[in-house]
Amino acid sequence: MDVNGTVAEGFEPVRDAFVRNFEVLGDRGAAVTVYRDGHKVVDLWGGARDVDGSEPWQHGTAQIVRSATKGVAAAVLLLLAQRGVLDLDAPVGQYWPEYKAADKERTLVGHVLAHRAGVPVLDRPLTPAEAADPDLAAAVVAAQAPVWEPGTDHGYHAQTYSWLTGELVRRVTGRSIGEWIADEVAGPLGLDLWVGLPEAEAGRVGRVAQVEAPSAPGGLKTRPKRAVSEAYADPSSLTRRAFAAITPLPDENDPAYRAAVLPASNGIATAEGLARFYAALIGEVDGVRLFSPATVERARAEQSAGPDRILVVNTRFGLGYMLHGAASPLLSPGSFGHPGRGGALGFADPDSGIAFGYVTNGFRKSVTADPRAQALVRAVRVALGG
Repeated sequence: MDVNGTVAEGFEPVRDAFVRNFEVLGDRGAAVTVYRDGHKVVDLWGGARDVDGSEPWQHGTAQIVRSATKGVAAAVLLLLAQRGVLDLDAPVGQYWPEYKAADKERTLVGHVLAHRAGVPVLDRPLTPAEAADPDLAAAVVAAQAPVWEPGTDHGYHAQTYSWLTGELVRRVTGRSIGEWIADEVAGPLGLDLWVGLPEAEAGRVGRVAQVEAPSAPGGLKTRPKRAVSEAYADPSSLTRRAFAAITPLPDENDPAYRAAVLPASNGIATAEGLARFYAALIGEVDGVRLFSPATVERARAEQSAGPDRILVVNTRFGLGYMLHGAASPLLSPGSFGHPGRGGALGFADPDSGIAFGYVTNGFRKSVTADPRAQALVRAVRVALGG
């Protein structure tokens, strides 16, 4: 397998793991980038740009990263709080009065980020076209009754996170969250990262699809726990309903879907863009730093832990970020970030100065711990001497 790019001395295990992902774990097209202390130490890509094609993956090839977008969206709310524009301890209804409906007046902004808001499902799911209409989607979410008392439990807001975070940003700034990211995050850092893909960038983005995991020895085709399988199979379960808040499932290769602003699910990035974003959360990158040290600590302070009402496994969340745990592929107990269902991963580890981005065009059935991303994270750990 031909792999392009560079690795700094000592990070050769990451190249070895990346090659093995193609040879053993079935990757078809992917890229991985690692920063350490604000400097790029790994930048690798290989395979085909399109999951069903043969055109080579280029250095600037981008892919949809699904829920890895949530980590970018969380940064917007945390940055607004850092600037004194948004109070994470205030009720959502202070900024979005319509949200007080259906006994949600005690929901705090922090509950939204920590997946404690109690509105992971919609009684009236949205079509892909409706999901892209911010006014309509916000009205539906505002009218939704919670399925648990806000703040008392946690469960992954797989799709509704888009409209919860997006509407808060619109109410506070007057801009869409996609515009805010472009102006305040991607622009200053020179990131190839978008929530709401501009038409001019569409030609850089590969086609994606779900692919089967290899079943050969070492390719580990694992069976999910029975409770997880049953939750995903039951149309009436909170799990199925949360992921079906947009029905029918959107075509992730549809230009209209990619152009929509859905910060729970449709961000598009290069591996370098994702890693550079996380590097700027924890330190300076070419003169730009996003989070203050206090905001880093706030972001990764545990807010939710234990059985997840939606994912049916134990999860840990800070303010918008998954934290290190049994279901997490992150680097160390101090790291924070977010995976994309079935593949992508971005995170930062302040203790080692590592920032990581992995994108792929072939998605698996895994939700939080894709074996390809895990293999690369283990290789980073080896490179660090762990």
